[in-house]
Amino acid sequence: MMDAHALAAQEVGFSLELPETVYQVREVVERFARERLAPRVRELDEKQELPIDLLKEAGALGLMGIFVPQEYGGAGLSYYEYVAALMALGAVDGAFGLSVAAHNSLCVGHIYYHGSEEQKRKYLPKLASGEWLGAWALTEPNTGSDASNMHTIAVREGDGWRITGQKNFITHGISADVYVVIARTGELRTRNNATAFIIEKGTPGLIPGKKEDKLGMRASETAWIALDNVWVPDSQRIGPVGDGFHQAMQVLEGGRISIAALSLGIARGAYEAALAYAQQRRQFDKPLIEHQMIAFKLADMAMELAAAELLTYQAAYLKNAGLPANRHSSMAKYYASEVGVKICNEAVQIFGGYGYVKDYPVEKYYRDIKLCTIGEGTSEIQLLVVSRDILREAGLS
Repeated sequence: MMDAHALAAQEVGFSLELPETVYQVREVVERFARERLAPRVRELDEKQELPIDLLKEAGALGLMGIFVPQEYGGAGLSYYEYVAALMALGAVDGAFGLSVAAHNSLCVGHIYYHGSEEQKRKYLPKLASGEWLGAWALTEPNTGSDASNMHTIAVREGDGWRITGQKNFITHGISADVYVVIARTGELRTRNNATAFIIEKGTPGLIPGKKEDKLGMRASETAWIALDNVWVPDSQRIGPVGDGFHQAMQVLEGGRISIAALSLGIARGAYEAALAYAQQRRQFDKPLIEHQMIAFKLADMAMELAAAELLTYQAAYLKNAGLPANRHSSMAKYYASEVGVKICNEAVQIFGGYGYVKDYPVEKYYRDIKLCTIGEGTSEIQLLVVSRDILREAGLS
């Protein structure tokens, strides 16, 4: 009899046979990250500066609309190439990778998967080229995962909507040209009580707020925004009234794959730095790597990276195939971010005192990786998603 693991693998239909374009994209992105991004990483981190110029260069390479079809100005690639690109960016600078991920998965993804044909043709070409930067606004000061309790409201007024409220922890909250905002259009804690809207920079009443001073990912801008009686025409509504929360959950499905990939990139950067240091640093008359305790640490790190990469590409496979990926994207995001924290912690430990010094790379990996256990749904929420799916499958919910 086929065991449960084999049966699950058969049902998913997943095999790790990546197209040649994945390796081509990885090579291009690694060169960009090494030549254009790496020389500025420390300065950008210390100044908390969002490198708009580099994001535009990334757009010219096709990185700001990776999975957007060419007819809308995108690269027309798949989630395989998207994962490879984010891993390559994260290995050099998690903050830059986070900006690329939030732009693609959240703002661009929401418009591409749920927008009207008119909205796609109006916004996607400029977003995919990097000419415009996107933001996605769901979280509020008092509602993170508890999104059905949001207090940003949209009320019908004439042939449009009047939106009032505040959103926080918004990537590109100050610098974005286009915002996708989810607002409540029904009663608190009811089903189908939210709707998504596209709001352009400069719309009266859209007020970018304070930039957050963060532990890590400091060069990826995070800020709150206020919506002070913002009026938008009904043509800016994305999909049916009340469908916003359902859309957001589908958008986050792809977003969680991107955070898994980013976690992998950051963790791989930390692992490779620790491996190189362990070969060069000598203690007790031999390289660190020849000490069994250090070799075992590196072995654990390598195995965890391999397992997380397989989970992430499995979720990408499902997304590419148009199959339900909710459970697998949450599994990949949870596992990759949690082992990423462990790997970065071990990398600092291998460096010893130097791991705590900014002249060495692992302290920044250590600071950056923690966000990956929080953004796009905390680790606790991922466990909730996976457990609910298991219960549903067992007929218990």
